[in-house]
Amino acid sequence: MQEVYNLKEISEEYLEQFLGFLPDLLGAILWLVIGWWLIKLIIGYIRKFFSNRGHDPALTKFLVNLVNGILMVLLLISVVGMLGIETTSFIAILGAAGLAIGLALQGSLSNFAGGVLILLLKPFKLGDWIEVNGISGSVKDISMFYTKLNTFGNQLAIIPNGELSNENIINYTAEDKRRDAITIGISYESNIKLAKDTLMELLKEQENILEDPAPAVVVTELADSSVNLSVRFWAKNEFFWDCHWFTIEEAKTRLEAAGISIPFPQRDVHFFNHSKESVQ
Repeated sequence: MQEVYNLKEISEEYLEQFLGFLPDLLGAILWLVIGWWLIKLIIGYIRKFFSNRGHDPALTKFLVNLVNGILMVLLLISVVGMLGIETTSFIAILGAAGLAIGLALQGSLSNFAGGVLILLLKPFKLGDWIEVNGISGSVKDISMFYTKLNTFGNQLAIIPNGELSNENIINYTAEDKRRDAITIGISYESNIKLAKDTLMELLKEQENILEDPAPAVVVTELADSSVNLSVRFWAKNEFFWDCHWFTIEEAKTRLEAAGISIPFPQRDVHFFNHSKESVQ
């Protein structure tokens, strides 16, 4: 009989505690649902805001995920606090876990930080042709940890963002036009003015070579075996290589037709006899 009485007393005590805790529990559940809905609303607004302004999709995705993660952590902490759990201990646990993970993933965090810098500073974008550490290619994908390039030979180059953000990057397509400088050597016996006029005529005939800035042909060096001319012109990115290859091939043909020789490296070797004449 005493056992039944004790059981009843314990049940009433737990029921009383549960009823006292019930408002906090319902409030926490309600706030969790409302908070989840608010976060989805905010994320949707942020995604729409960046999409309407034509921002980089990779940057938009990163910011959306970052904001979503921060808001979810804040919501979780607030819900835990409403349930009466000491949030300072909870935050300390999260901090300790974050520190441990950070120490274990130093390289990955370096790549992550590099990805953040690339997405924010935008040294290049999808489709740009870049060169870094002797590797050049078209940017195929920018993720949080790696950047993928399609090389000239259609190989896939995967470069860690930590390395990429700390190296010198050449972006060949950041501007809409490029300047070329082709070096062509002519012999010392050739007429320099005739050679320059022939090459300038070749440049002016090409419609894809820009008139402003104007093309030019200048003497850059009196080399060992040749007088070096620099053929300089500007072209839009999409026509640059066609103009480059055509100019090199056609320059040789026209210079030869004009009687101007293009020498190859050579040396004149002279022999001297320094032996003394024999005494008669």
